[in-house]
Amino acid sequence: MTVSDTARRGARALPVLALVGAAIAGMPAANADNKRLNDGVIANVYTVQHQAGCTNDVTKSPQLQLAAEWHANDVLNNRALDGDIGSDGTTAQDRANAAGFKGVVAETVAINPALAINGIDILNQWYYRPDYMAIMSNCANTKMGVWSVNSLDRSVVVAVYGQPG
Repeated sequence: MTVSDTARRGARALPVLALVGAAIAGMPAANADNKRLNDGVIANVYTVQHQAGCTNDVTKSPQLQLAAEWHANDVLNNRALDGDIGSDGTTAQDRANAAGFKGVVAETVAINPALAINGIDILNQWYYRPDYMAIMSNCANTKMGVWSVNSLDRSVVVAVYGQPG
């Protein structure tokens, strides 16, 4: 193979690379099925609660999951957000009420500046924050909803904890 053959092959590869690069740049948020991750967060909170002496079960609530979904999407799409207050000024309690949950709620939010996030990343963000640890280990929080979303450069996980009332 001559130098000119190699140059021609490289020249043919450039349009393909440009096309692939353009396709990636124009991609919307990654719509992965995060059910396993979301369910894992609930399982980890169950473990945290039992390590704290709780004897109850933590069960998934569709209403709290909807509230978590709303806020996770809001945080993903509004980079100025990094906590519990939504872009429209709503709180976790406001979102849970709107989703139909009856009772008191609290919320934890994890943001990772990457395409992916895993259970270890989430626990590292929540476990060592005294306010989040207090929420996770509160035995009265028997209902949960978790939602996670990803874009190419950001992952967000929101957990909403409920005390039915």
